[in-house]
Amino acid sequence: MGNSRSEQDYRDRVARVVAAIVANPMAEHRLEGLARLAHFSPFHFHRVYCAIAGETVAATIRRVRLALATRLLAQGNWTITQVGFASGYQSPQAFTRAFREFAGQSPREFRQQMRAAILDAVPALQRNDIVALPRVRIVERPQQPVHALRHRGPFSTIPHTHRRLRTYADARTVSSWLGISCGDPDVPNTFSYHAALVSPDEWADDDKEIERFDIPAGLYAVHSLAGPYTRINAAVHALYGQWLPGSGYEPDDRPMLEHYLNSPRQVAAGALRTDLLIPVRPAI
Repeated sequence: MGNSRSEQDYRDRVARVVAAIVANPMAEHRLEGLARLAHFSPFHFHRVYCAIAGETVAATIRRVRLALATRLLAQGNWTITQVGFASGYQSPQAFTRAFREFAGQSPREFRQQMRAAILDAVPALQRNDIVALPRVRIVERPQQPVHALRHRGPFSTIPHTHRRLRTYADARTVSSWLGISCGDPDVPNTFSYHAALVSPDEWADDDKEIERFDIPAGLYAVHSLAGPYTRINAAVHALYGQWLPGSGYEPDDRPMLEHYLNSPRQVAAGALRTDLLIPVRPAI
């Protein structure tokens, strides 16, 4: 991958493969068919895919299927065994092992924590109608300059964009790691995401992919999320769908933020801490 243009072409071709897996995670994704989709020879495809995606094709398929499992568990309509079968696992034991490795906790623990959030947060008469309702505080943040790398490709490859940003950061001082998003990842052509960091150090102008911009000042509804990143989507849906309508606030036209307070490089998935920040303004 000799220059940035050819590297981006490779990334775009691998992104097509990931998009196909995300669109139909339970399909039988054969290596030859995925190689054709990316316009690579089957002989070289897997090596290129691993270099670009940072994991094997099988690992991507497993991760996407387990992400599907988190949504099914959060909805609560199926038993854990049914969720495991729907995610491609032939036994509850195999599903539990894979899910624990992915999320840092068992499927039962994940579902119990989702239910506990309901019981802690809402009156008894409302509990049957709510999936999860995060606890929230309102904060006012000043304008903040960041260095950011725009994510390109499916939502599920965002961790790879963060790995690339860490490579760019190298030995520079970093005071905060952030995710900056606009739109809805479930609605095509509306979603954008930047992996971002706050750094007091100077950055050379030849880092062409790195964007420099300011996060606007304003009010944010903050939910402090404990546990693996697989819980983020469910918590964000609860913020918008359950907390916001009765809060006295409405969404403001600024990006949503994820502030990563620690890293899976440092702690187990269950010990991760992330602040989710929804931009708000007082309702009129």
